[in-house]
Amino acid sequence: MKCQLMLIDGEWVEAADGGLNNVVNPATEEVFAQVPRATEEDVARAIKSADVAFPEWAKLSPAGRGNYLRAASELVMQRYEEIGRIMTEEQGKPLLEAQGEVKKAALILRYYAEEGERVYGRIVANVEANTESQVIYQPVGPAAAIFPWNYPVELLAWKVGGALAAGCTNIAKPPSLTPLSPLLFLQCLVDAGVPRGVVNAVTGPGTVVGRQLITSPIVKKVAFTGSTEVGRIVLADCASFLKKVSLELGGHCPLIVCRNCDLEAAVQGAVRRSFRNMGQICIAINRIYVDREIYHDFLERFVEVTSELMIGNGLTKVPCDLGPMANRDGLKKTQCHITDALEKGAKIAYGGKRPEGEEFHKGFFFEPTILTNVNHYMLVMREETFGPVVGVMSFVDLDEAIALANDTSYGLASCAFTNNLDEADRLSRE
Repeated sequence: MKCQLMLIDGEWVEAADGGLNNVVNPATEEVFAQVPRATEEDVARAIKSADVAFPEWAKLSPAGRGNYLRAASELVMQRYEEIGRIMTEEQGKPLLEAQGEVKKAALILRYYAEEGERVYGRIVANVEANTESQVIYQPVGPAAAIFPWNYPVELLAWKVGGALAAGCTNIAKPPSLTPLSPLLFLQCLVDAGVPRGVVNAVTGPGTVVGRQLITSPIVKKVAFTGSTEVGRIVLADCASFLKKVSLELGGHCPLIVCRNCDLEAAVQGAVRRSFRNMGQICIAINRIYVDREIYHDFLERFVEVTSELMIGNGLTKVPCDLGPMANRDGLKKTQCHITDALEKGAKIAYGGKRPEGEEFHKGFFFEPTILTNVNHYMLVMREETFGPVVGVMSFVDLDEAIALANDTSYGLASCAFTNNLDEADRLSRE
């Protein structure tokens, strides 16, 4: 069985007490690897390491820091196949998608290598004579990166790349479901020569690792991507310490399909954005509003294209469009939303069950599901499912479509298809 260590002060180490967490393949439900289950002592060591390394890293020129990021980017690109394979094994997404994510992460590091050299200060006019006001951007200090399992390498790259380019050291908390691919990604930074302590990674439960990173007075900035529920807790804890925090939380993305749109483009976009990564994306489409004049044409084609998606184990069925969901909890929530909708009058236009076949007897597989006859009293139309299910309903005019799309407590993203520039402008604003 694989056992991947965590990164503290430039060394790959076990937990202080030897504790381990299992990593499960969602396509087979089998434990295939283990990682350390960090203790408070481990987290404290990682924080101290980042703190000690910070002054010298912050003094390094942006160009110097960029050289490390460029070198790491090259290594990630060289190792994308290996890292992507591990990601598919622990997260479930198809192999080509996983490898594509790793390639994008390499480009993100290169992006920050270049952008770090473009952080310009400002000279601001002052009302007082013989006085000049200057704005100079300085690294804030050791930063924590807490990121989710749905895009475990890309979302880490956005956080750690920006932090390192700005001159901050970093402590990453990989997601418990998918810790392996982020650790292999960070190995590229280590192998690129990033100084000891500049990058750290501590694996373990959020109640131990995340909580300590947030409450430590040494950690000056927290970047968190995850659920809205956990985000509220993170924000409250950071506020109590007057700590800088960046949050990207949940969404409930609507899609508005106008009558004058390119219908085929709308269908292809709806299928991709509703079901890619099994709907486990914060900007996945959860609800679709279609002009009643084209509703039936759209629905018929939407079902047809969705039915052509291939489902399977992303490692053994290449290519395939959809793998399993990442865990049992997500599968149960998806089933709960479908059951709630059916009890309130919805109908299944496609999917709604586990795929048939011997290969699906194990694993968290589920068919992409399209619901019709839906309304806003149903959970699927009000809450983020984070699964492969979408509700489709018609609208009379654009006023109604906008009202329905905005009938949510979420923000984050929305989509629309139209060939009318006036409609596009209005939808983008309202």
